[in-house]
Amino acid sequence: MSAARHRHGLVIGKFYPFHAGHQALVRAATSSCDRVTVEVMAHVVESIPVDVRVGWVQAEHPTARVVAAPDDHEVDFDSPEVWDLHMKVIESHLDGPVDAVFTSDAYGEEMARRLGATWVQVDPGRASTPISGTAVRADVAGSWWALPTPVRAWFTKRVVVLGAESTGTTTLADALGAHYATTVVPEFWREWTGRRPGGLTAPWHTAELDLVAHEQASLEDAAAAAAPRPLLVCDTDVLATALWHERYVGRPSPSVRALADGRPAPALYVLTGDEIPVVQDSLHDGEHGRAWMQARLREELAARGVPWIEVRGSRDERLSAATTAVDEVVAEGWRLADPVG
Repeated sequence: MSAARHRHGLVIGKFYPFHAGHQALVRAATSSCDRVTVEVMAHVVESIPVDVRVGWVQAEHPTARVVAAPDDHEVDFDSPEVWDLHMKVIESHLDGPVDAVFTSDAYGEEMARRLGATWVQVDPGRASTPISGTAVRADVAGSWWALPTPVRAWFTKRVVVLGAESTGTTTLADALGAHYATTVVPEFWREWTGRRPGGLTAPWHTAELDLVAHEQASLEDAAAAAAPRPLLVCDTDVLATALWHERYVGRPSPSVRALADGRPAPALYVLTGDEIPVVQDSLHDGEHGRAWMQARLREELAARGVPWIEVRGSRDERLSAATTAVDEVVAEGWRLADPVG
């Protein structure tokens, strides 16, 4: 690889998905160029939105100029006419002359020639970083080591355990986390109500529940990015906070509801049944409130059109029913379309 300093480097790719090989390529460019443009060449058949891919690259390389470059042309490196079509797309997304083109694959030589630039080949055949988009799409879990943090967060399937108070949500969430050897996101609502002055009996305010909702979302997102496998168990989520607002403030909260509606949809909701006795303590306000909350959760889950199950019975029976459903979610994979060419 050339050690010369360049004014403007170009990296192109599908980044479908973005992985460690791409990381090495962009790092090589940013370390040897005054500025770098990264073009995300997306085709209409691909099932990861181009804006998502742009976000991945930009998050990992904030000094680069990362742009979406939709390109629906066929791939044929032996056809000058097809090369002309691709170059028209590439050049239309540049904001100035390029003097270095960074690729791992041999097509970079022709691209550099057409741009009047130097070709810098990085890790030919990815010998130092043995990974490819094809390998990741075929086995996301097996390729987990090669995925940058924002990509892991996107791929992580979220299983959310919901239930009214004293229905065993934390017990089941912890059991699922142990069963799958993955992270469990704790319920911030429980922590907050345990230390707020007055407990559940003091008046509640929208701003307070906004805080709870945003903290829950932040905990979930951080855990998704750092999960040891593409599966995360969440002991509640922002949807439950929206219903707690209804219950304790007496009306829906547009702000909490908007946050809940804007969150990534979980792969599965597991609702814990309310057939077990209520535990009367400072965190619970009785059977009547629990019945109301459980009914609202069922209504919301049914209305949202997301996969969900309700588990009842002993701890072992609940865990068995939940793991059967989660196993189906894991087995389904991500259904990513193959790219063109």
